[in-house]
Formats: sequence, C-alpha cells, structure tokens
Amino acid sequence: MSLTIGYAAMLEQFHPTEVVEYSEYAEQNGFSGVMAADHFQPWVPQQGQSAFVWNVLTALGERTTGDIGPGVIAPHFRWHPALVAQASATLAAMYPGRHWLGIGAGEALNEHLISGYWPEAAERSHRMFEAIELIKKLFTGKDVKHKGEYFQMETVRLWTMPEVPPEILVATAGPFNAKRTGKFADGIITVGAPLEKIDMLFGKFAEGARSVGKDPDTMPKVLQLHMSWAATDEEAQQNALVEWPNGGMRFPKADIRSPHDFAEMAKLVRLEDFDGRMVISADPDDHRAYIQKFVNLGFDRIYLHNVGRNQKEWIDVFGKEVLPKLSR
Repeated sequence: MSLTIGYAAMLEQFHPTEVVEYSEYAEQNGFSGVMAADHFQPWVPQQGQSAFVWNVLTALGERTTGDIGPGVIAPHFRWHPALVAQASATLAAMYPGRHWLGIGAGEALNEHLISGYWPEAAERSHRMFEAIELIKKLFTGKDVKHKGEYFQMETVRLWTMPEVPPEILVATAGPFNAKRTGKFADGIITVGAPLEKIDMLFGKFAEGARSVGKDPDTMPKVLQLHMSWAATDEEAQQNALVEWPNGGMRFPKADIRSPHDFAEMAKLVRLEDFDGRMVISADPDDHRAYIQKFVNLGFDRIYLHNVGRNQKEWIDVFGKEVLPKLSR
C-alpha cells in the first residue's frame, strides 16, 4: 500500500470554518486526506469547540480531494447504527472512493448526554461490534432487518448507496478488540503508543483477520499521532500543557463525563507525563524521526495533529521539512 500522511482536524479545538480552511491549506502543502472525530464536547473547556462532524466532512468533501473519514464515531449510544450507516453511505455516494467509516467504543464525555446507564468496557465493546454487524447489513443495499442483544431494526434498506460501500475501520488500543477488529472490520485505527504495544495489536489484528480468511497485509492500518511543534521548545511545551493536557493523562478516560472534570485533572499534568506519548519539540527532525518509526512498523495512513493553535505555521514547516522526508 502507498503511504498517506493526512491532517487530523480537531473539531474540539477549532471552529468548523477554521477546520475546513486548515484542512484545505494542509492539502495544498503536501498532506493527503483528513480525519475528524465525532465529539459532542471538547476534552477541556480551553479547547472550546465541538462541531457536528458530518456537516464538516461534507464541506471537506467539497473543498479537498483526499480521503475523508470520521475517525471515530460511536454508533451505539446517542446514535443508532442505522443512522450512522445512512450518513456514511450518503457521504460515500457524494465523494466516491474517498470516504471511510471509523468506529470506536465510545466515551462518556460524548455519549452520556442521552442519560441512562453507562456500561462497563466489555459491554461497550459488544455493543460496538453488534453495531458494525447492523451497518454491514445495511451496506449491502438490500432489504434487511436486525434483532440483536442491543439493537432492533425493522425491515428496511439504504436507498442512497455508493457503488462501493465505505471501509469500516475500528479504533482500538487493546488486544481483545484488535483481534475482533481483524475478524469483523476492514481495518484498524489506533493512536501513538510504544512500538512494542502497537506490534502486539498488529499481531492480534492479523490473527483475527486470518481466522476468517482475510489477508491482514492488505487491510488498512491507520494511526492518529498527536504532537506539539512550535517555533521554540518553550512554546511547544506550553501548547501541550494548555491546549492538550488530556494527552498527558496516563489513565483510561472513557468514564469521565465533563470537560470541567478534565480541566481539574489537567491541573495535575506535568511535562514529563507526555514522555512516550507525544513529541514536544521545536525541531522538525525530532518529529520526522518519530513519525518514521510508525511508518516502518507498517502503518499506511498516518494523520497528524499539532496540538497548538499555530496550525498554518506548523503546516508550512512540516510540508517543507517533514513530509518529503518520510518514506516506506
């Protein structure tokens, strides 16, 4: 597979018109493709935004030419899987060959607003894979129905369908879901982590894929990589602490419900908490070397997120000094 280095558009940080502008500017400067997560709230109040992802992806389809993916959305709490399937199929019909559907197990920050019981991680995983089963049924374009443990759907079809259904990629950071992802999905998404952990995830993903006769080497492996680059190390450090303190929180975050709770926890985050999780440096070559390690590991799509507000300056520098130097 060819290597794609795309732009991670942060709807948590920027107004949707800014997101579209930055994404278009990134494509003009060597980035290819955009991913944007479905958030109902930002991680911390400082980030300040949380636009509706499907509207933004449609605008990106008009203003850019690369891949567009919601990486990720949880189609099993405030969304019914059928609605996610309809939104995804419509986007793929409008922009053929460009859209992929990224799915995750969900976080209370975004999903708890519908109230009700917030389940343990195991149930969230089971709900996610049942949602994928339902979406795949609808992606056949035929009349289908569903009666499962968590979802029911009367006989129905998607009337607007692309010629080729979108790829379904699953975001995971654990071995159990990685294996099920290989078995039931088209590809895997994860975030920056120690290389040995990702190598383990790839092994489980491959095991699941081979169990149903799929070749894991031909399946997309997508990475979202957070970083903090600025003109000086001091500015890069400040950006990490102020704009993206959640990146330094070394504990599971799926059960935290409020940006204000995250803000209180952020007061405990120190620079050393980012070690091994995010490069913070003014030297573009530090970032290039780190990204290259993940390319060497086997990722074919890597979406970069600079945590500061200095998006255009970062795009300029990386477009000239980092992207051209990355290679298989």
